[in-house]
Amino acid sequence: MSANGGKKLLCFRNILPNMVTSGNLLCGLFSLMMTLNGKYIVAAWLVFFAVLFDGFDGKVARMLGGGSQFGLEFDSLADLVSFGVAPSILLYQVSLRSLNLFGVAASCFFALTVALRLARFNIVHVPGPFQGLPCPAGGLFVSSFVIAKINLPPAVMALILFAVGSLMISSIPYANMKKLTKKTADPAKCFALLSLFALSFVFLKSSAPLFLFAVYIISGLIKFDWGQWILKPEAREEVGARS
Repeated sequence: MSANGGKKLLCFRNILPNMVTSGNLLCGLFSLMMTLNGKYIVAAWLVFFAVLFDGFDGKVARMLGGGSQFGLEFDSLADLVSFGVAPSILLYQVSLRSLNLFGVAASCFFALTVALRLARFNIVHVPGPFQGLPCPAGGLFVSSFVIAKINLPPAVMALILFAVGSLMISSIPYANMKKLTKKTADPAKCFALLSLFALSFVFLKSSAPLFLFAVYIISGLIKFDWGQWILKPEAREEVGARS
């Protein structure tokens, strides 16, 4: 409590994670502005920059011990803009406008499922894998079509938005690697995964993000858990014993 009125002073450890979350939200807003100005590839890359802030804010909060309910809600609002609204408007402008009402429905459905996915995540805390496709992965996947300059028929793109949105609100388990540490991760498998990332960008160039997120989406459908695969054997046994 402060001496000049009994109000709590804002701590740096509480402010810093929210500043990082603000970077996520600003990337989403800038992406929307770029879409409205016809700079679609820039708009798509801004969705990718948003995920960097989204992944970093939680780490900062845990490192500083400054997590809060406010931060959780703010993070969800930022995610809704960056991985729901921004990609849906981007794909509508790039591909779906010619479909008229069906294109509007596909775009709105995608944004709505992101909102539902985030609301469920905030109230249902299930240890282990994510329940349903994480919305950053969904937003990044659909934005990857723009980066790769792949012009699918509008009806196909609309069906992809419906499919990805449905995966986000499903209960299909998807790998959660947020809690991996140097002690639990297998160095050889980490190197293999990083090599896959690097080689994808070397050989596939702008199509690499689309390939990588397609692999992640398919891995959930075939029940392959990257988070479990990358663990050391003893760490995997410990996780299995706890569950």
